[in-house]
Amino acid sequence: MNILITGVHGFVGSNLVKYLAPNNTIYGLDIVAPEKAGVAKTFGWDDLDNGSIPEIDAVIHLAGKAHDTRNKSAADVYFKVNTGLTQRIFDWFIAQPKASKFIFFSTVKSAADRVEGDFLTEECVPTPVGPYGESKIKAENYIIEKFAPAALSRPFHSFDDTDSIVPGKQVYIMRPCMIHGPGNKGNLNLLYGVVKKGIPWPLGAFENRRSFTSVGNLCYVIDGLLTKSVPSGIYHMGDDEALSTNELI
Repeated sequence: MNILITGVHGFVGSNLVKYLAPNNTIYGLDIVAPEKAGVAKTFGWDDLDNGSIPEIDAVIHLAGKAHDTRNKSAADVYFKVNTGLTQRIFDWFIAQPKASKFIFFSTVKSAADRVEGDFLTEECVPTPVGPYGESKIKAENYIIEKFAPAALSRPFHSFDDTDSIVPGKQVYIMRPCMIHGPGNKGNLNLLYGVVKKGIPWPLGAFENRRSFTSVGNLCYVIDGLLTKSVPSGIYHMGDDEALSTNELI
């Protein structure tokens, strides 16, 4: 397949390239365009409008503004990037006659800020808190409005191929929890820095539980969406077992 990956030079994009490149032709769409093993060429966002991107079979949309845990980012930046770029690339995908699969990486934060009970399933009414989750759910809703608008009248916004008003295309909204693996630059690296320095962990008496997703499992799932007949829809993703911070350390 010819696969276009936005945000191809990031953490998830780099791992997906390694996983998918042996059997596919990978093109990138990013704000930077260094040469990268496994990527035939990286295009800029302006190339969406000039016809220079070759025929694409599938789009994996990763590009976005990551969650700023220090809350220093202005709210409008999240909506400009997470919502605006999603609208732009999805409109482009819809207009491509050969492109048949679109995979959007949203976040579990678009569904809820915290989990009540053991698991957060797809059958939840989205209640994001803060501009990161709110910008992602707005992007999700834009995709659903264009692909399966009837789903927006349902509490969960759930949809499948029978709801589609765009024939010949499948759309997947992925809501992974925290992703770990080679190249991760998020909160797990901060925790790793604490552990590496031998700083005592002060909260060992507390037994919290948190879901994680390994980037290896994530790559396996994405490959399955590309190669198998999986119904369109919203999918939450996490490893089988939740971990406590104590176990993680």
